[in-house]
Amino acid sequence: MPDYGLIVIGAGAAGLSIAAGAAQLGVRVALIERGRMGGDCLNVGCVPSKALLAASHASESARHAHRFGIRLPEPVVDWDAVRAHVQGVIAEIAPNDSEARFRALGAEVIRGEARFVAPDAVTVNGRRLTARRFVIATGTTPSVPNIPGLAEIPYWTNETLFDLTEKPSHLLIMGGGPIGLEMADAFAGLGCAVTLVEAAAIAGRDDPELVAGLRMTLTARGIAIHENVAVASIEPGPELLLANGQRIAGSHLLVATGRRPSLSSLDLDAAGIPATPRGIATDSGLRSIGNKRVFAAGDIADPQGIGPRAFTHVAGYHAGIVIKRALFRLPARLDYSALPRVTYTSPELAQVGMTEAVARAAGLNVSILRWPLSENDRAAAERDTRGLVKLVVAKGRVIGAGILAPGAGEMIGAWTLPIASRTKLSTLAGLIAPYPTRSEAGKRAVGSHFLATLFSDRTRKLVRLLGRLPW
Repeated sequence: MPDYGLIVIGAGAAGLSIAAGAAQLGVRVALIERGRMGGDCLNVGCVPSKALLAASHASESARHAHRFGIRLPEPVVDWDAVRAHVQGVIAEIAPNDSEARFRALGAEVIRGEARFVAPDAVTVNGRRLTARRFVIATGTTPSVPNIPGLAEIPYWTNETLFDLTEKPSHLLIMGGGPIGLEMADAFAGLGCAVTLVEAAAIAGRDDPELVAGLRMTLTARGIAIHENVAVASIEPGPELLLANGQRIAGSHLLVATGRRPSLSSLDLDAAGIPATPRGIATDSGLRSIGNKRVFAAGDIADPQGIGPRAFTHVAGYHAGIVIKRALFRLPARLDYSALPRVTYTSPELAQVGMTEAVARAAGLNVSILRWPLSENDRAAAERDTRGLVKLVVAKGRVIGAGILAPGAGEMIGAWTLPIASRTKLSTLAGLIAPYPTRSEAGKRAVGSHFLATLFSDRTRKLVRLLGRLPW
């Protein structure tokens, strides 16, 4: 008999969710982790970055309190206190991901590095462990580009950035994805000069119309953004030499140019587990296409070649699918058609479903519904009318929603169910939104679809006719 019913490799968001579920279902579970419990999300990702952004946005709010008639002095940023705040948030959440909690749930937590030695066995700290099923949830690590000079200078990634003991005077950021944009926003709000360089366009997966509004806001706050230009080389300082000949000097350098799967130590070939440059190759139900005992979950999974979706909420979604398939032997398949994503800048940029460009590239006949936050009473009351709600509609249903607004991450959740359930626009138009809220902008966008019909000559004639009839 195998030693375990399930061995989970990696105690990040996906691995923890699967181990907790399986242990509570009575499965004998081994949870293997070589680093810190909680993985990237808790220690160097979602949690510390959002804590740092909260500090930054508080500082920004103080700077702009004058718009309400409140005069405040320029905020003084105590860097040691900011760091203590970030670490305090991590410490507050850490017990949920701790060894003690998972042992209490019934899982055996093994600290060490797992390596496959057979299709049904791994070794950890010299021990050979067998299992009926395995889950690989080892996540990703920062991908550092091969740029001349980079290896010779100090630089930071998201894994080391939150250990900075001094506030940067001028932070250089390579990469204009979510990590780069969020950290540009965070450090600018904390009083640092920030320059961001992106080889393509910032927020390349998001709707360009919404990204344009975010770009305008970030540059207005003093963040220098250089797009569609590569870094040719790096000199001590650090100083970036761009492909267009421009030189940019700063005090610190953050490399945020992507992620790569953490696979090198697993010896996947020994277990017949195929992988791609993006992660473990799986079917649409996250089962390895080479070893049926093995599943992959979280950032490491590359289902049917569509690529990973590096979000903590996707890790939780994957956990449900793996538990259904591996433990209950039920059919379960990924469906990313209503998968939300958020970049937590100020304002936030949120998207679910298809963007306009993706829908048109798919050959769909779409119409676009918009409602600017400048026409929203809550936004006016709070003197912050930045943003836009943009809906992509096909065949009378919303297939995509994008929002640029303060709190867009909270607003986008309301659109996941209508997209997933293919709710008709006419049904959505009947939604009663509380007043005054920014969520009204979505309802107004839907309502704009019916305005032309509602106030048409035909409708006016009908109203006049009905007005002549007796009650």
